[in-house]
Amino acid sequence: MDFTWSDEQKELQETVRSFAAGRLNEGLSERLSAAAFSRELWQECADFGILGLPIPEVLGGSDRGVVNTILAMEALGRGCRDQGLLFSMHAHMWSVVMPILAFGTDAQKERYLSALCDGGLVGAHGMSEPDSGSDAFSMRTRAEAVEGGYRLNGTKTFVTNAPVADLFVVFATVDRKRGMWGVTTFLIDKGTPGLSVSEPFKKMGLRTSPMAEIVLEDCFVPDDAVLGKPGQGAVIFNHSMAWERSCILASQVGAMEHQLDLCLRYAKERKQFGKPIGDFQLVAARLADMKVRLDTSRLLLYRAAWAMAEDHDAEMASAVAKLYISEAAVASALDAVRTHGGYGYMEEFEVERDLRDFLGGTMYSGTSDIQRLLVARHMGLRPV
Repeated sequence: MDFTWSDEQKELQETVRSFAAGRLNEGLSERLSAAAFSRELWQECADFGILGLPIPEVLGGSDRGVVNTILAMEALGRGCRDQGLLFSMHAHMWSVVMPILAFGTDAQKERYLSALCDGGLVGAHGMSEPDSGSDAFSMRTRAEAVEGGYRLNGTKTFVTNAPVADLFVVFATVDRKRGMWGVTTFLIDKGTPGLSVSEPFKKMGLRTSPMAEIVLEDCFVPDDAVLGKPGQGAVIFNHSMAWERSCILASQVGAMEHQLDLCLRYAKERKQFGKPIGDFQLVAARLADMKVRLDTSRLLLYRAAWAMAEDHDAEMASAVAKLYISEAAVASALDAVRTHGGYGYMEEFEVERDLRDFLGGTMYSGTSDIQRLLVARHMGLRPV
């Protein structure tokens, strides 16, 4: 691994950071108060090229590769304060776009990928259910084979982007007795009869990223809407998780750097007992811990991206990265609040929002407990 970035890569990061800082923060307070997703800013990100970063040019992307994509998404997190918008883009890219790229037919790629990259379509991924979260393959959503296709019935919950989505990647079982090998993946367009979306959930953080349930009631999907092969759902889901765990926290790493810069500036300016609070050992040590977490998070992120780029088995690297970065971000967000004292508890100083937003990282794309089990299994243990 060589993390000496080229001038081109450094320019990419600075260009993306500058775009994010200059274009994506306007009106954030109003969007947060209304828990509003901005399709306008989504389109700006698409026009800038964000949504198509890892996709080949012939399919509507810019073919940047996974490492450069990660660098860009990290820079996006450093410049943009709207973590909800960034989370929606990550969910769209890793759990909708990449599975279609890897498993879609030529017709499916032609139909969807260009529009998913240029902002014409927003994607959502339906796996979790009211009674199956970490035990994902115990799903109750059924797909019954009928003439010309399948009839789906069931409910998916915690579906990021569902209220604004144009395309849903949905997992359903065609044979519960086969467990994970009975799961099949479907591409369902918005407006398909039998598909409905609930009112958006009210969340602790990531409020500008809309989330809801989707309900399938005798929802017919044709044979050509199957993604991959029937019964290949577990393979597709695990592929998506590898991408998510490797990449979804890249913007959070960038946000951690912005957060540290904010705290350092405050520690040098804020005075108590006649001197800057950064001169007090306990405050300085807290900031040093934030720096160590940031650098460690960045290295683990880059290692996971490198493993994906080199086509190595990235499950261990991605699980370690997902576990560490998500928990390090929460720890640093708490330190940021403590550094700002009472002001850190106030919304206007923005640091309390980081804590609310970062906490979600310990749950989505597999909880921290699940990541620990994955790491343990890769070490030859068999925890139950």
